[in-house]
Amino acid sequence: MQPETPNLWQYAPANSPLPLPDGPMLVTRKSIHYLSKQGDNAESKESLNLQEIQKYCSQFTCEGESIDSILSQENSSLLQDRKPFLLLGELANPFQLNRLNLGPMPIFIIRLENLCRTYADALDNRMINPGIHHVTLARSDGWWEKAHMAMATIEQMKSMITWLNNGRRAGDWKPVKPAEGRIRFENELQLQCPSMDMLHWDGVSETVKQETPQPSGPSLELKQIMVPIHTKWGCYDSRGKLIRSSLVGQRDFHTNYFRRGSSKKWQDILKIE
Repeated sequence: MQPETPNLWQYAPANSPLPLPDGPMLVTRKSIHYLSKQGDNAESKESLNLQEIQKYCSQFTCEGESIDSILSQENSSLLQDRKPFLLLGELANPFQLNRLNLGPMPIFIIRLENLCRTYADALDNRMINPGIHHVTLARSDGWWEKAHMAMATIEQMKSMITWLNNGRRAGDWKPVKPAEGRIRFENELQLQCPSMDMLHWDGVSETVKQETPQPSGPSLELKQIMVPIHTKWGCYDSRGKLIRSSLVGQRDFHTNYFRRGSSKKWQDILKIE
């Protein structure tokens, strides 16, 4: 039985940000609308621009009702006034997202390619001591995994960055546009990321040698996507390796990895526009 409201979605700081949505949804203050898409999921030859992203998102419905119809009933901005924003950790949990009182937000499943979610080398102690490790983005050759993307208004984006910065408009978390890797819509909801055994470490970098699964959705122009990154410490450096949040949970990371390495500067882990 799937939760019908964001307040019923499971959340515990020690297990942050899990559990995350398995499929697309539209989260409002009182309801979770589970979305589905009908029609062709074939990969397009070119990456989608903003208008094409908005059009693609409009093909998702909830029991036949369009996203714009639900947004209109909530007196909220329609898809044409929203832009892509990656939700890499806490912000993808409907319970946490609803606590920020941002207003309705459609969330879609995307695939990261040659990019991964990893832990920032910082602690947020507002909900638990010693704190939560938020998730950021880093390059990872050959890697793929599912993640979440919101179609958000500019004000919603600003509010999410402000929350990451502990209520400050200016802080260590900044919204940027990635300039490497590939991000695409993912319609194969059972897609699994590579296992730990599939990572090859040569003493300098980690790579995945296995072939990336066939696309199930079109890619997006990177210049259309905003992603929050931690600009002070970047991400945690485990003796040169990245600790991927899809393989290592919050509690496991803090207990068995944190404080046993150093940090990678954000300039060294991700190219941005």
